[in-house]
Amino acid sequence: MSPAAVDLHVELLGLSFASPVLAASGTFGYGAELAPLCDLSRLGGIVTKGISLQPRAGNPPPRICETAAGMLNSIGLANVGAEAFLRDKLPFLRGCGARVVVNFFGESADEYARCAERLSAPGVDALEMNISCPNVDAGGLEFGVDPDVAGRLVERVRGCTRLPLVVKLTPNVTDIVPVARACVEAGCSALSLINTLKGMAIDAQSRRPRLARVFGGLSGPAIKPVALRLVYQLAQARLGVPLIGIGGIASGEDAAEFLLAGAALVQVGTASFARPDAAARVAAELEELCRAQGVAAARELSGALRVDAAAAPGAGARPR
Repeated sequence: MSPAAVDLHVELLGLSFASPVLAASGTFGYGAELAPLCDLSRLGGIVTKGISLQPRAGNPPPRICETAAGMLNSIGLANVGAEAFLRDKLPFLRGCGARVVVNFFGESADEYARCAERLSAPGVDALEMNISCPNVDAGGLEFGVDPDVAGRLVERVRGCTRLPLVVKLTPNVTDIVPVARACVEAGCSALSLINTLKGMAIDAQSRRPRLARVFGGLSGPAIKPVALRLVYQLAQARLGVPLIGIGGIASGEDAAEFLLAGAALVQVGTASFARPDAAARVAAELEELCRAQGVAAARELSGALRVDAAAAPGAGARPR
């Protein structure tokens, strides 16, 4: 007797995803680079490298270094720009067999709006807006750390595209819930979380920072507990939009944990640097986990975490 089939499909944002596992922005290039090494048909979607209106060379090297249980990057959002992306990269993605989610950013609200409008092209299924970028109109303050600023930005961009608009949240805030709520009230379709945590690394022998720009974004297994907590926290806030979990996912069990915490989809990021086929492997392992537990559809895991009422956040329990 053959093993029972597991349904990995997820209906979300008016789209059908073949799997709840997507490849995360900035870790999977523009898709074609990893296609020979990863079965793209196993993925629910590919979230592209962040795209800006104009090409960007990014930061000077060194701009990546390994850390304990993760890595720091200060790539500086290097990319080919919107026009080259549409001309040279999107044709492959249209036929890759996975949903196409284009991550984008700007240095001003006007740039964000113009970029979203330009990238709303045939073959693009959804947009993911990175609001962890410095706002040049506000002296370099990140768009995503202030609820009012984030809300106004989402409202501006929402008026420039009919595509599903996912907002990618930064964890570098005191309280993520007000920022998330402002984005939802401004009209975003979903929230993805989290982006990288700000960190640094030092070479004690040379007494110099390991990154040319000193600070970088920490990703990988080291940030998974933080990401899980924030996904669960927003799920409990019941904001009325789907959540996409990101942060240290390297196995099917990791993906299941994010689904249980309240995510509807997950993204595999840093693990792809160690194994280019990581996202496809995570999808296969998630399917096997569901089969072993007698779960007919992976979506049944979403929000199914069992928490004792007395231990639930807000019920008197405090971290030790």
